[in-house]
Amino acid sequence: MRARFEAEVMPHLDAAYSLARWLVRDEQVAQDIVQDALLRAFTYFGSLRPGPARPWILAIVRNVCNSWFEHNKRFPQSPTEEEEDALAELPSLDAQGQAQTPETLLLHALERAEVNAAVMALALPFREVIVLREIEELSYEEIAQVLKLPPGTVMSRLSRARAQLRLALQAHRPARI
Repeated sequence: MRARFEAEVMPHLDAAYSLARWLVRDEQVAQDIVQDALLRAFTYFGSLRPGPARPWILAIVRNVCNSWFEHNKRFPQSPTEEEEDALAELPSLDAQGQAQTPETLLLHALERAEVNAAVMALALPFREVIVLREIEELSYEEIAQVLKLPPGTVMSRLSRARAQLRLALQAHRPARI
């Protein structure tokens, strides 16, 4: 069973950490949550139905995050300075592998920091659908499995989350002449 668990679940460890990090906004807590989620997943691995393990493990991570929120009665609303700095880091090459100028790097870093801050500012139900769809690239059906919601509700939340992101990003953009 251990070998099967490692083969099916462990490849999704990065996705599990990413989701926990986006939800709780604390690296140490996210690591603890993923560790707890993996222990729970291993305990209940025998009940995993045939199919992809990724939505299953992400659902467990989400549940552990929700338990953490309830237990700690804590829910940070804005990114910390460390988070903004870490999120703004960009590679020094563009998509074509060409070196970027300092000005281009700065513009990209500012845009990325704006988008990340806007995602972090979303309410948890909207942030989690954005993270699962746009960052983790789950299908609507997989997101519905993770969140235990009908696919229509997932699509509605995703639409509302994207609209909120658009509004937040437009508010920060200077008017063009």
